[in-house]
Amino acid sequence: MFQSLRGICRDGRVELLEPLPQDAEGQVIVTFLNSGPVRLDERGISVQQAANLRQRLAAFADDWDRPEMGVYDDL
Repeated sequence: MFQSLRGICRDGRVELLEPLPQDAEGQVIVTFLNSGPVRLDERGISVQQAANLRQRLAAFADDWDRPEMGVYDDL
């Protein structure tokens, strides 16, 4: 079973932003996420295609913008 926890790396140490489960024990994998801007050209999408996609997904914006959805922002 896999379980993910949010955290940040500072001064060579990983700090978890969430408490560990009580039964946490075993190996871990740390994956660094790129927090820079999304390069559309590297993903094979044009600015026009991205705008079209944004327009089609706008119906979901109210759900995505809810405060409790913020837990997914750093994943």
